Amino acid sequence: MSGEKLYIEKELSWLSFNERVLQEAKDKSVPLIERIRFLGIFSNNLDEFYKVRFSDVKRRIIISQEQGVDDNSKHLLSKMQSKALKLNQDFDELYNELILEMARRRIFLVNETQLTESQQKWVKKYFKKEVQPHICPQFITKDTDLLSFLKDEYAYISVELTKEQKRQYALIEIPTDQLPRFVMVPEQKGKRRKTIILLDNIIRYCLGELFQGFIEYDELQGHSMKMTRDAEYDLSHEVEHSLLEQMSESIEQRITAMPVRFVYERTMPQHMLDMLCEKLKISNYDSLIEGGRYHNFKDFIGFPNVGREYLENKPLPPMTCADFEGHKNAFDAIRAKDILLYYPYHTFDHMTELVRQSSFDPKVLSIKINIYRVAKDSRLMHSLMDAVHNGKQVTVVVELQARFDEEANIEWAKVLTDAGVQVVFGAPGLKIHSKLLLISRKEEGKIVRYAHIGTGNFHEKTARIYTDFSLLTADETITSEVRNVFGYIQNPYRPVKFNQLIVSPRNSRKQLYRLIDTEIANAKLGKEASITLKVNNLVDKGLINKLYGASNAGVQIRMIIRGMCSLVPGVSGVSDNIKIISIIDRFLEHPRVIITHNDGDPQVYISSADWMTRNIDNRIEVAAPVKNPVLKQRIIDIIDIHFTDTVKARWIDKEMTNTYVPRGNRKKVRSQLAIYDYLKQVEKQTRKQQSLLQNNEPTTIE
Repeated sequence: MSGEKLYIEKELSWLSFNERVLQEAKDKSVPLIERIRFLGIFSNNLDEFYKVRFSDVKRRIIISQEQGVDDNSKHLLSKMQSKALKLNQDFDELYNELILEMARRRIFLVNETQLTESQQKWVKKYFKKEVQPHICPQFITKDTDLLSFLKDEYAYISVELTKEQKRQYALIEIPTDQLPRFVMVPEQKGKRRKTIILLDNIIRYCLGELFQGFIEYDELQGHSMKMTRDAEYDLSHEVEHSLLEQMSESIEQRITAMPVRFVYERTMPQHMLDMLCEKLKISNYDSLIEGGRYHNFKDFIGFPNVGREYLENKPLPPMTCADFEGHKNAFDAIRAKDILLYYPYHTFDHMTELVRQSSFDPKVLSIKINIYRVAKDSRLMHSLMDAVHNGKQVTVVVELQARFDEEANIEWAKVLTDAGVQVVFGAPGLKIHSKLLLISRKEEGKIVRYAHIGTGNFHEKTARIYTDFSLLTADETITSEVRNVFGYIQNPYRPVKFNQLIVSPRNSRKQLYRLIDTEIANAKLGKEASITLKVNNLVDKGLINKLYGASNAGVQIRMIIRGMCSLVPGVSGVSDNIKIISIIDRFLEHPRVIITHNDGDPQVYISSADWMTRNIDNRIEVAAPVKNPVLKQRIIDIIDIHFTDTVKARWIDKEMTNTYVPRGNRKKVRSQLAIYDYLKQVEKQTRKQQSLLQNNEPTTIE
């Protein structure tokens, strides 16, 4: 084996992924408003990084210290802080560059010092009418416990009021949950320009109005700040507490969890910074970051386009799937043949319509579904409640521990329970991440089942921006095993066997190893052998070692990995035959796909599971084989298109350089757009075939 490093720390790999997001904001071929929105995505990602990845390493350091051991976590934390600070510097420079770019297009993002006299009057009126009712300054005294009320989802203005050299401090929360962050300011008639001011700057301009008549001061100044908390939590396991009650408590615990990052405006005076750090108990292991005047950049994901249409991506209208056409209902269509949907290229309406039809169809007896993340006002969830009112037996498995969606899922669990839905929370210690739907229908005296197995959530909103596969099937062997998964969820200690499905934690590791071992055996026999993998994250060392072994045996391995990748490609004698790309573009690449050559008879699986230890051993995940030869080839074609990308594909390498795949003399291919065109052609051909069949004509299409 090589003496080179064989594993990249997942935390550093994650930061490398977020650097690719920042590359999209830097890319001048990306429309300007989309570049600004990528700044918001980068910032939102970084928030999550500190809440989860950074806080995890910090906890490891504290535990190691208590145990008197050194596990290298301090060194890793230092590297993480260094990389994150460099990315923040790049972010600040890019933000200033994009502000100038907007100004060149007569869109001005102004602060409170750049308002005209008429705009100042308008801002004061807007503040008094719209903003002031939502603001209550929180004064900081020696007894104030900042950790008890400071929220990590919000930006604040820290205010210093000085009277005869005596200082008084107050915090003002920017109420972005109540008001828009970006406010259009009226321009003088005849001026062809757009002016936007941030809510933060409206408050800054009117700071004096908040305190006049209440507090005497000679001088007043405000500086922005933001705190990020550890997102982990400890569940109380008291016997008398239901899981729902425990999860509700855990959300409250998170509100008072310790900070891991404190970002402050670089003009903040040292005495104010020292006071805040002391109140927030900022430790040596936390990130103290000086920055600009704006925090909570995640709001920039929704930055409005007030200019020309070309400043944002041209819409790609979602397609309807021709396989549903010509049938009386969705069940007839699925029974005729397996159907594959690929969001956001296909509309999610097919899924909501399937559940809507199920909610009133007299033949439908029961509906089972497992929920990880759903939209705030989900049509699908309302259809499930309608189904109960129509006498259907409805079971919804709600994952209460879906990180950052716990609160929403708790609320849905309560609403569903009140509507008469049987709500199941699964087994303690096993997070349920599978994407399953099972509909049982009585047809001609027997029970026929219809199943959905997907790579993404039942979420109307994310289905417009995440790429994900949905397989709809009435195949008895598959639907029978999907039914067994729901049984396993409710009783994970009862023996159950899966032959078709790959189910974590029952058989995933064994089956994935088997798929790899088959390719190794074929390679050793001199046969063609290959593995194609598309996942969000690859960090499980057992699977990485298997892939190293496959590469060493001569198996050709290619992968598309969006996020973390601990495997090091291109190491002599270890991973010579492994090539990895990552694609960041207008849609978030989310599906998990496994394709093996299998001696000329390709096996194709779609899965809910990333190749992380937690997904393989500690969650309920499901991968399903795609049996229909046409659909199997369609997935292979889509993945192949990704590997032709000469615009948005980056190499994953041991140095984490994020180098774009060189185009050379190849034509320009942007795979997400090419896949849209490919699927448009598929749908066109399907409709043409259906038309020929209806007219009893030959169906061969040149």
